[in-house]
Amino acid sequence: MSEKSSSSGSDEDVDPESGQQAEHGGVLSKWTNYIHGWQDRWVVLKNNTLSYYKSEDEREYGCRGSLCLSKAVITPHEFDECRFDISVNDSLWYLRAEDPEQRLEWIESIELHKAESGYGSETSLRRHGSMLSLTSAASALSATSASSFKKGHRLREKLSEMETFRDILCRQVDTLQKYFDSCADVVSKDEFHRDRVEDDDDDFPTTTRPDGEYNHNNNGSKEKLFAPASPKGMNGIDFKGEAITFKATTAGILSTLSHCIELMVKREDSWQKRLDKELEKRRRVEDAYKCAMHELKKKSHYGGPDYEEGPNSLINEDEFFDAVEAALDRQDKIEEQCHSEKVRISRPSSVTPGDAYSTIGTHRYVNKVEENVQNHMTYSLQDMGGDANWQLVIEEGEMKVYRREVEENGIVLDPLKATHSVKGVTGHEVCHYFWETDVRMDWETTIENFNVVETLSDNAVIVYQTHKRVWPASQRDVLYLSAMRKIMATNENDPDTWLVCNFSVDHDNALPTNRCVRAKINVAMICQTLVSPPEGDKEISRDNILCKITYVANVNPGGWAPASVLRAVAKREYPKFLKRFTSYVQEKTAGKPILF
Repeated sequence: MSEKSSSSGSDEDVDPESGQQAEHGGVLSKWTNYIHGWQDRWVVLKNNTLSYYKSEDEREYGCRGSLCLSKAVITPHEFDECRFDISVNDSLWYLRAEDPEQRLEWIESIELHKAESGYGSETSLRRHGSMLSLTSAASALSATSASSFKKGHRLREKLSEMETFRDILCRQVDTLQKYFDSCADVVSKDEFHRDRVEDDDDDFPTTTRPDGEYNHNNNGSKEKLFAPASPKGMNGIDFKGEAITFKATTAGILSTLSHCIELMVKREDSWQKRLDKELEKRRRVEDAYKCAMHELKKKSHYGGPDYEEGPNSLINEDEFFDAVEAALDRQDKIEEQCHSEKVRISRPSSVTPGDAYSTIGTHRYVNKVEENVQNHMTYSLQDMGGDANWQLVIEEGEMKVYRREVEENGIVLDPLKATHSVKGVTGHEVCHYFWETDVRMDWETTIENFNVVETLSDNAVIVYQTHKRVWPASQRDVLYLSAMRKIMATNENDPDTWLVCNFSVDHDNALPTNRCVRAKINVAMICQTLVSPPEGDKEISRDNILCKITYVANVNPGGWAPASVLRAVAKREYPKFLKRFTSYVQEKTAGKPILF
């Protein structure tokens, strides 16, 4: 997970021709997937783009991925001081530097390239936002207008009436205006002639003028020479009729306006209700969209390091258990499909004579093997009573599984003990297939890789194995010494007893790695053969044989898996393991000579 600082440009370097930041490159650890975890990659920052290659030497073959930094979000990790995440829409990169200083240098370089890109400024966002708003407003106005007039027949009819009234009113105003102009002309002429009559009053006798102005009487009074104007005196206009019509027209306009206002108020209430419904629909759709995007983002990055087993994992215990259970179910289905093929494959397995397993040996772990054998023979075969606090968790026919809850520093160390009885096989045969490395992969379905690190003797080997990954739990590996022993009977009434013990050791050829969590084990398979006498002179057959199995397991899984998940998985998997293994032994020994 190291980051070799091999930059080709600093944060302050700028290309004088283009004015852009110079290239910045180096090795960062990138999270690939939950199988391969963190891998070193050559990362290059150039022209507002972050690209990565498998190595610096493979740059000529093209990058394996790139991100445009214009809208990238850089997030330093809250707990890991060397890690930072870069996200663009639904793309998310997890990166780790060698130390916090290197992380800070990369973050500053990325932020500087992002700032110099010219995108995302406030002015451009405001401009794009305004264009979007104008477009949306125009579309909404057009849609609303079309919908309103399509359904507003009564309002449209009233508006047509308003147009008709307007035309009538305009014509009436023109007619009345002509009448008023004619009246004004008559008044002006009348005043002009009156002034002339007054000026010539002394010079002219009182006579009656034919033009209809004034006639002066002898008593000094004047009579109007013009006849009074009739109602139709001005260009044939019926002033009274026009006034009545004008009044009726204005009354019709006011009435129609009132009706229009009433219709618009009602229509506004209807539109408001429809608007409220549309807003509620929009709110629900937006909420559903946010939830869908959240789930999509969660699923797209569900295999990221934040959802891995660890003290700061974002996945809760229920989700952790569901994911583990789903992965185990998938493994079971795959195993069922492959089971028939495994049965057809016949693997010859030579059985070493029993005397070879009764010797202690001379290898460097002799004392430790003997200590474990004695402890298991002393304590593992004890009954369930007493102060051991064994809890019966499963009982299926002849098989019983017990557990004692033990935790140390938050890690589950529950010892497990299972007892089982299997007909037709001997203790030697059961222990042989449990210990024999040549057939281990035939019945052990949880192992991914398996190899013998060192052979100590004919009955003792050091084995390294990695178990299949069950996401989101980390992958586990185990390095252990496996020894098989025949326990010599102290008296003739003791049953024939065999034992296989597996306990963790250290070895220079199998050191712990960051890829797996190293588990510690101390496991024993103790098998006792019980023989019932055959009838008459018949030979002993497999029908007369019963193997009593006691299986004890003390496992320290390491890591940070939740206690409830570990206990639930152990409760589920141990009975399946015993059934699968004993069925395998019965299949392998069927029809073969009995091996005591």
